[in-house]
Amino acid sequence: MSAAHDEPVRYEKRGPVATVTMNRPGCRNAQNSAMTYALDRAFYRAADDGEVKTVVLAGAGEHFSAGHDIGTPGRDAHLPFERRAGLWWDHSDKEGAESRFARESEVYLGMCRRWRELPKPVIASVQGACVAGGLMLAWVCDLIVASDDAFFADPVVRMGIPGVEYFAHPWVMPPRIAKEFLYTGDRMSAQRAYEVGMVNRVVPRAELTLRTDELALRIAQMPRMGLALTKRAVNQAEDLQGLHTGMDSVFGLHHLAHAHNAETAPDALGGMDIRAMKEASG
Repeated sequence: MSAAHDEPVRYEKRGPVATVTMNRPGCRNAQNSAMTYALDRAFYRAADDGEVKTVVLAGAGEHFSAGHDIGTPGRDAHLPFERRAGLWWDHSDKEGAESRFARESEVYLGMCRRWRELPKPVIASVQGACVAGGLMLAWVCDLIVASDDAFFADPVVRMGIPGVEYFAHPWVMPPRIAKEFLYTGDRMSAQRAYEVGMVNRVVPRAELTLRTDELALRIAQMPRMGLALTKRAVNQAEDLQGLHTGMDSVFGLHHLAHAHNAETAPDALGGMDIRAMKEASG
């Protein structure tokens, strides 16, 4: 197997479209730190390339992403990485909230916020599972094209935690739908996600790549500066509606939940490992 196939993220450019592909299909593209920092490098590469007009974010294999890595053999949350998204200190030699808050400020909230501001349109191409941390990656994209077999879920309330760190729920769907989505932890089908406005298009699974690329190429015909300014205009409107400050607020609640779990449950995740989460999800 070539080194490219072993990389946690693949990068491919075809004309004006750069495709960034999460490449841990054996664990449903669970996001460890190695993948997160590889995504960061790939997005920087696309931003710096003057020939790239649009970016596609995809996942190799049957699923877009099952979320944060909470138990695969490649889990590396304890390891240090070069910090890119903020000035918090290295988490790996700290304990408790001092460690967890620093790491998650960097690799979850900080990275996602910065990727949202990439000054080129980004399209998520979603198939299969888009769960918890997978939602964060799809939601930072400007558009979402989903296959008809895709499903979306944020089951982390089962851990006693109020949703994933990039808390965009009340902005990507109506608030009452967001509450149901979180309160139940149930899967939302691609069609339902389209109906509530979270997804732009639903296409047959066999056509997902083709239809996503067609949309990316169509957008690439627009002027680069016009696209960048339009993206910023809409993002600023979302922030004026409270997206940025709302995330700061919920990030604090998220870490209060971790601290509460650490005192009252077996661990900061409320004792919910991969197996327990799968069993609870049915």
